[in-house]
Amino acid sequence: MDGIKISIWLVCAYVYILVVMAQDARLIEEQSTERRARLLGLSYTNTSEPTPKELFKDLLPKEELYSLRVIPLKAVKGAILFGVTTTTSQQTMNSLTQRFLDYRITYTLISDTGFRDFMKLYDPPKQIVYQDISIGSDSGGQQTIIAQVSATLEQVRADDMLAYLTDQAHKLGSSDIHVENQTESVRVRYRIDGVLHPIAQLSHQRARMLISAIASAGNISTAAGDAQQGHITQRVTMADKSQVDVNLRVETVPAIHGMDVVMRLFNMQASMYTLDRLGLNSAERAVVDEIIRKPSGLVLAVGPTGSGKTTTLYSMLNTLNSDTRKIITIEDPVEYQFNGITQVSVTSKNAEDTSFANKLRAVLRLDPDIVMVGEVRDNDTARTALQASLTGHLVLSTFHASSAAAAMTRLVDIVGQNPLFASAIRLIMAQRLVRKLDDKTKVAYTPDANVIAKLQAIADTLPPNIQRPNLQGIQLYKAGSSAENPFGYKGQIALREQLVMSDALRNLMQGPVADISTQALEATAVKAGMKTMLHNALDRLLAGETTVEEVFRVLG
Repeated sequence: MDGIKISIWLVCAYVYILVVMAQDARLIEEQSTERRARLLGLSYTNTSEPTPKELFKDLLPKEELYSLRVIPLKAVKGAILFGVTTTTSQQTMNSLTQRFLDYRITYTLISDTGFRDFMKLYDPPKQIVYQDISIGSDSGGQQTIIAQVSATLEQVRADDMLAYLTDQAHKLGSSDIHVENQTESVRVRYRIDGVLHPIAQLSHQRARMLISAIASAGNISTAAGDAQQGHITQRVTMADKSQVDVNLRVETVPAIHGMDVVMRLFNMQASMYTLDRLGLNSAERAVVDEIIRKPSGLVLAVGPTGSGKTTTLYSMLNTLNSDTRKIITIEDPVEYQFNGITQVSVTSKNAEDTSFANKLRAVLRLDPDIVMVGEVRDNDTARTALQASLTGHLVLSTFHASSAAAAMTRLVDIVGQNPLFASAIRLIMAQRLVRKLDDKTKVAYTPDANVIAKLQAIADTLPPNIQRPNLQGIQLYKAGSSAENPFGYKGQIALREQLVMSDALRNLMQGPVADISTQALEATAVKAGMKTMLHNALDRLLAGETTVEEVFRVLG
């Protein structure tokens, strides 16, 4: 209790000191203005006194008050007293005297702060209303929203622009904010459930203010001629006193009309990253659980940018995180922060001491049980990761490839034919994200013969140990619409394929190099029981979780 009392006393003392300092500064300014008035031969009026202030709005418009730097302090029958500042010109005073010939005009000197205080009464600051952004399917309605958001962004501070855009992106479930320079204006778009939606159009001048605020917070340069990366983690207090947590990964690239920016949003709650939230089916979960039960070997998450690879790996790490294991990550940059995990940030440079491979070798000397490498980018990193996975470590990483089999082919190209290579791989999981239908608005329909034929072609390639679905008379679903959800989708689901090493795959990997192709690897894996992303998509379609259009949009 004594400690709490002392803390409260210190806070009160600090506030008191700030108030006294502000009062002292105002007193000094008023004394300086009074001395200046005596030198100029003018009277002086102290406007800091807490007396009611009368306004005379009919005498001069507020625009002239700003430009002339004068304030009408008194206006009685036949007489007007104007308050002037040290920056008010003699010509202005002569002009006012000639303008009000029917009045006896006198002048008194007031401080600059006094002038600003009066102008806040004559021209009260506009209250900024931060309206919630909505995304609609109606083009006319969306144009109205774009106009409203653009108007808001044009009148707020630069740091408030960033906070407002981030806050609304979080509320809408957006994964990215795009700021794109065009010829006449700058477009701002949100990526929601994998699809981009325009939400504002800014002037180039205004956008430069926004980009400067982003650059300052993310520790990047607005004058750089190359692509840059930054990270913003801060709490912003906006003009309406609300507070916004900003946690963004910033990517910039210089384009012909200016610097384009993409900001990826992150949620810092560790509870969000669990295997239960990944939407794994029972077969997929069994594979992952087996890896967690025996954590060794190499696990790769494969897919394009924005397909949820890092989220998948962090969910596995979070499950593996315990007092009995040492976990180290090597990332560029560190996207999520977790207690109990040592996280090493690597800068994207060509310098020897910051390469992924050298960092990985250094990390392996720290006796970790589990290592996550943010991305396998080069041959050296791939070889080092494979060697680590062969010595009892569990190594997790992401890899850019179109499918699990394509990732395997690329690894063969990198490390060559090595009998130990196949033994190191525990799992290659490829995935894509598709939009999930909103159960409240989705509409059932009977597909035509063309769609059924396409689905049948997918079903015919299912692994031999899996029963083929009967597609005759099936019902599929398409997106509906409502006032709350005009697009009919809500969230995203992952289409996955899990390539687990089998005896048939090992034999293929150790055979002639000419036989090792993506098609051959996938066919062998499917024969051994692997369901491809298209097979997974078929399950999702028949369960009414997504649409044919979404599957073909994402998978082709």
